Amino acid sequence: MIGNGLTLLYTLQLYCMRNWIVFAGILLYCLVIKPNHAVAQDWPNLQKYAGDNALLLAGTAEKNRVVFMGNSITEFWKVRDSGFFVAHPQYIDRGISGQTTPQMLLRFRQDVIDLQPKAVVILAGINDIAENTGPIALTTTMGNIASMAELAQAHAIKVILCAVLPANHFPWRPTIAPADKVIALNKMIEAYAHAHHFTYVDFYTPMVDADKGLDAKYTLDGVHPTPAGYQIMDTLVEKAIQHTLQKK
Repeated sequence: MIGNGLTLLYTLQLYCMRNWIVFAGILLYCLVIKPNHAVAQDWPNLQKYAGDNALLLAGTAEKNRVVFMGNSITEFWKVRDSGFFVAHPQYIDRGISGQTTPQMLLRFRQDVIDLQPKAVVILAGINDIAENTGPIALTTTMGNIASMAELAQAHAIKVILCAVLPANHFPWRPTIAPADKVIALNKMIEAYAHAHHFTYVDFYTPMVDADKGLDAKYTLDGVHPTPAGYQIMDTLVEKAIQHTLQKK
């Protein structure tokens, strides 16, 4: 009888211990794991510009609004060459550092279409080549760019497609040789733009050096432009925008 009582007590203690572990696990999930998991699910980073977009839509609509969709090269544009955007308040920068074309495609409706611009400037693809979100075929990258362009067109937004800037190395991906892939992707983008009568901006030719990289006059890290580099881009994209807005 005593033995059975001890067994019952031990079983009860074990049950309580096990349930305490379950309880602690649930608490840990609610306080730590679940929030992190929720953040991780915003893979395209929809939250980055959600507030800015709401303020923009609540205000007076700019005539001839143009949205710049891209990655860090676009995001840094308004920082390193802020005067360009100050002089053109109708130009809206929606670049996000590190992003690849599948991420941009997922946020294209929120960060471009919903803003009802007259035109969109798409500069994308270099981070796909860098495999920032994993290996991806150039044809898939081109497909994502095409999908963004076609979504824009379906909503009466004029399309400006940009050549990927030259790069022959990535500081954060030293094992990848990007130069020839950049050339190949630009050929795809240019051919697609011409076939669909979209404006094509060639940033590559005036900024490339003899080694198929971004000329040292325009960069410090081989990927991102300096203010001098952005000034080259300013002239080219402004010409492209004015030409595109005049199209019927």
